[in-house]
Amino acid sequence: MKLIIVVVEDDDAPILIKNLATHDYRSTKLASTGGFLLQGNTTLLVGVENEQVEDVLEIIRETCKRRKKIVPHATAEIPTTVNLPIEIEVGGAIVFVVNIVDFYRT
Repeated sequence: MKLIIVVVEDDDAPILIKNLATHDYRSTKLASTGGFLLQGNTTLLVGVENEQVEDVLEIIRETCKRRKKIVPHATAEIPTTVNLPIEIEVGGAIVFVVNIVDFYRT
């Protein structure tokens, strides 16, 4: 058995949870923060059998695509009341797959 730990942008989390559920994969949602500009992230925990890992990874790949986003950004050279837009890359996923020794559902 494997535990898949998936860190995604908050915007991608609801559709990923839905897509996993559509394929009968349960997930546990944890709120988390990190990354560039400390944007909100969601961490999902998905427990699966060894042979299901690749199917879950494919669902993640299809759902969590990297994309460009324009965000306001204050610079030190310009007064802080002026925010210049910058383009950043968002989306995608960070995925960890770890072995599970024991699993209990109560």
